[in-house]
Amino acid sequence: MIVLGSNSEIAQAFVEKALESGETYPKIYLFSSNPETTAKFARHIDVKYLQPSEIFPLDLLETVNYSAFDHISSEVLFCASGFLGQNSEEGLYNEKNTTQIIDINFSKLIPVLNFFAEKMERQRTGTMIVLSSVAGERGRQSNFIYGSAKAGLSAYLSGLRNYLYPRRVHVLTVKPGFMQTKMTEGLPLRPKLTATPKQAAEVIFKAFKNRNNVVYVLPVWSLIMLIIRNIPEFIFKKMKL
Repeated sequence: MIVLGSNSEIAQAFVEKALESGETYPKIYLFSSNPETTAKFARHIDVKYLQPSEIFPLDLLETVNYSAFDHISSEVLFCASGFLGQNSEEGLYNEKNTTQIIDINFSKLIPVLNFFAEKMERQRTGTMIVLSSVAGERGRQSNFIYGSAKAGLSAYLSGLRNYLYPRRVHVLTVKPGFMQTKMTEGLPLRPKLTATPKQAAEVIFKAFKNRNNVVYVLPVWSLIMLIIRNIPEFIFKKMKL
């Protein structure tokens, strides 16, 4: 298994769920912008599950050295790379913040996903599981820079799924909604609309085994976003969402 964004609580919960469910991997490749922190998780799965792993530094804000992992191949890729950034007015007009949101969630991530997608295409087998966001379904004033990057990612995944289907590679788009993670710490999240990483892992693993195309971690988000998508623009632009 290849794991991009391996310090994500959702990514780690998914890995553990897969191992607990009897999935076996010769090696799990953990990609992270913070390898020192990732090492703790690598030791954890080694001790608890006797699961070998290898850590690769990957910082999407730096030039990616693809030759360092050109030898890696896998039938499962899980991508939890993401950056919420600052979505206040100060963050909106902060060039560094805006660039980081777009780069990490979309523009610098797509070439990495393409790199591994090509490998799976050559293998004629594999599953790519990628975390996008409900924020990408309609631009809202509260997070439209982040939402626009995730909208681009969701569109990319839709096209990639269409392209890879006849090549026997499956693409699963995950839309978590509110998540109880480090990235959302301190935000006023509503408990009934917020899932834990363990809940997310359960839903994503089931969707992975069922070869679903798109999955919402909490089903209520499917209804919420259906309503939001269908609000007429002349009304929507006056709303504070």
